[in-house]
Amino acid sequence: MSGPPCPQCAQPSVSPRLLPCLHSLCEPCLRRLGPTEGPPGAVRPVLCPVCDAEVSLPAGGVGQLPPDCLAGSRAAAAAGCDLCADGAAAGRCLTCGVRLCRFCCRAHRRQKKTASHSVTELEHTKGCNRAEKRLLCPSHPTEELQLFCEQCDQPVCRDCVLGRHRQHPCDFTGNVIHRHGDALRGLLKSTQQHMDTLEDVLGQVADMGSAVCSRAEAVAAEICLFARGYVKAIEEHRDRLLKQLEDLKVQKENLLHLQKAQLQQLLLDMRTGAEFTEHLLMSGSDVEILITKGVVSSRLTKLNSVPYSTRPSVDDRIQFSPQERAGQCCGYEVFGAILNKVVDPARCTLHGEDLQSARQNQLTGFTLLCNDTTGECMGRGGEAVQVTITHRDKRDCAIKPTVCDNGDGTYWVSYSPEEPGLYAVCVSVRGQHVQGSPFTVVVKHKFREHQGVFHCCTFCSSGGQKAARCACGGTMPGGYQGCGHGHKGHPGCHHWSCCGQVKESSECLGGPPSDTSQRSLLRTVAL
Repeated sequence: MSGPPCPQCAQPSVSPRLLPCLHSLCEPCLRRLGPTEGPPGAVRPVLCPVCDAEVSLPAGGVGQLPPDCLAGSRAAAAAGCDLCADGAAAGRCLTCGVRLCRFCCRAHRRQKKTASHSVTELEHTKGCNRAEKRLLCPSHPTEELQLFCEQCDQPVCRDCVLGRHRQHPCDFTGNVIHRHGDALRGLLKSTQQHMDTLEDVLGQVADMGSAVCSRAEAVAAEICLFARGYVKAIEEHRDRLLKQLEDLKVQKENLLHLQKAQLQQLLLDMRTGAEFTEHLLMSGSDVEILITKGVVSSRLTKLNSVPYSTRPSVDDRIQFSPQERAGQCCGYEVFGAILNKVVDPARCTLHGEDLQSARQNQLTGFTLLCNDTTGECMGRGGEAVQVTITHRDKRDCAIKPTVCDNGDGTYWVSYSPEEPGLYAVCVSVRGQHVQGSPFTVVVKHKFREHQGVFHCCTFCSSGGQKAARCACGGTMPGGYQGCGHGHKGHPGCHHWSCCGQVKESSECLGGPPSDTSQRSLLRTVAL
């Protein structure tokens, strides 16, 4: 049986068979897809050359695939007109056997030679072919497939029923077609519903693709607008920086020109005075020198007292900091600033309550304020600050301080001394001492807590015990060793029993007591 061209070899299909993916290939092409033999019962997967789907050949090989009985009718439905080759075939001449489009069908009926031919619509031809088409059994070629084996789920002939399908439930195809047709129609309906859903989803995907493209174009326009604005802001900021740089250069040049003019004038005056004095001393007589010496001395003294700087009044320190925040420009935040401030170590100052004193094992510190040559705060960090803290008596006892850059021109220096004594603190910026450096810090012993009680008198705090004593040294008549109100040694106010301090929030100054006094004092504290 031959049919339409095979999609694999493009030759007329010979015995076309259906793959599980419902694509039809001729039997020779199917045999070339994979091995034709294999272990019994083995399922061999192959790739469909039309859709690249992986399909499984039955265990019996290609011959067990169902034949494509409708390959010829599909080809006829998809064929064009045999006469004009322009339109799709809509009819068929039963006399000539040619396919005709609608225009050629009308012309075929009007022409004298073909007016008597019978032309029918292809739909009618399909119905007739389906009703009259006889399919023969592949196992018994002379027998027609009129029965259907329910167990094997395949059409069979009468000889098959008498043979290997003897015990299988079978019935005529006309009796079972309605049930199996209804099942196929149900599956078809479900498939068509999925097709509708897929078409809707594809429509949504297409719409979403269009929306993505539109949104991307809109965002691209926003990016371009932003970039143009940003570029404009950067260009304006660049022009502003260049203008600021030019102004700074002119200012420095003017100061240098002024200093140059002043120095040149002073040099000229001194040279004139020096030449006049040399000529006077070499050529003048004694009387002439004595007569003129007053005015010459006055002039030279005045010239020698004129103050002048031995260095240029300005320097060439002009820096550009790309990371420096420069505020807003055209609504955009920009970076980059010209730094013309130069730190002056001699004008940097130290601040803090604990600048001159500290406690043992207690964290303390001070603040370094960096100023420029005019005494104004630098307003930014990044300076090279070095701090050393060394014990005056123990050179090997040094403290490692921590310097924290606050980023605003101030630096917090913190340290924790481990031993008491005098320490020398050196603070330098760019290798030069700051104002007030070096200085001395007195590190006191660790704060001593009071070990006694803060009482009005020993008599009251001890409950009248005679042996209880107080560090204030007061006593009472009658053998009382501690202080009492109005008696000798009483400080006249509340005080600490351990050291006699009259301030409650104070450090204990009492030394280690003797055994006897310690027992008495502890006893007082306990009471």
